[in-house]
Amino acid sequence: MKGTIVKGIAGFYYVKEEGRDIPAFQCKARGVFKKDGTVPAVGDHVMFQLGEGPEDDGLITEILPRKNQFIRPPIANVDCFVVVMAAAHPKPNLALVDKFLVMAEKSGTEIIVCLNKLDLAKERLVEEVKQLYGSIYPVVCLSAGTGLRTDELRELIKGKQTALAGPSGVGKSTLLNALLPSAAAETGDVSKKTKRGRHTTRHCELFDLGDGTMIFDTPGFTSFEIMEAEEAELQHLFPEMEPFLGTCRYDDCRHLKEPGCMVRQAVEQGTIPQGRYESYKVLLGEIQAKNRY
Repeated sequence: MKGTIVKGIAGFYYVKEEGRDIPAFQCKARGVFKKDGTVPAVGDHVMFQLGEGPEDDGLITEILPRKNQFIRPPIANVDCFVVVMAAAHPKPNLALVDKFLVMAEKSGTEIIVCLNKLDLAKERLVEEVKQLYGSIYPVVCLSAGTGLRTDELRELIKGKQTALAGPSGVGKSTLLNALLPSAAAETGDVSKKTKRGRHTTRHCELFDLGDGTMIFDTPGFTSFEIMEAEEAELQHLFPEMEPFLGTCRYDDCRHLKEPGCMVRQAVEQGTIPQGRYESYKVLLGEIQAKNRY
């Protein structure tokens, strides 16, 4: 039997059989996985068999090849990342948003930029977000709390295995509840003292929205894959830079102070947004600092 792991708790994995709208089966994993150092993850596509009796646990016999994998949170096979920011409470941290976008680019997924809490947004901010990202990714502006424009996002993720990513407090759990009320994800208020959200999701789970659409609920991404990127790789994780790569005077141009840099010229001409270029420089600096130590 073929299925997808939709939840994992305390050594038990809950596998939803492919093509059948029935409750997930409680399973254990073969001992050989532990010997090989392989840990099943929520989102894994697996082969499994049922227990001999109705009260017996099933057994995961094979983990099928993964499209991608993340350690924190432990999920796999993400088709699409919805990178969420809030219009207010907390106010947008675009540098952090760009870090999530780089992580998503590196993992090879589709990407959607989502501005939540539209009911609190100033028109200037909405336009800024669209100008920064609209030429690269689909941008959805919505209000998860009121349900405003959530149907637009639902249509974009149809048929995909999607994960929500973004800083705490931006409304990811509220957005999940708006997309699938039966998920009943716990939500938390933004701390008045720190102005940051409190993490409210404690384990990973994959919910079925129907029509082949699955959505992860996770505790949040705390390990950024960007730190595993090489210096020369980072430029390829900013899609707006791609048309200019290979046209600089120097083949190993890092687009900082080198003469004849076509990327910097594109920034000066407004073809590449200044804010995105500043994020590139910050992240490149992080990678360079990591490589020194």
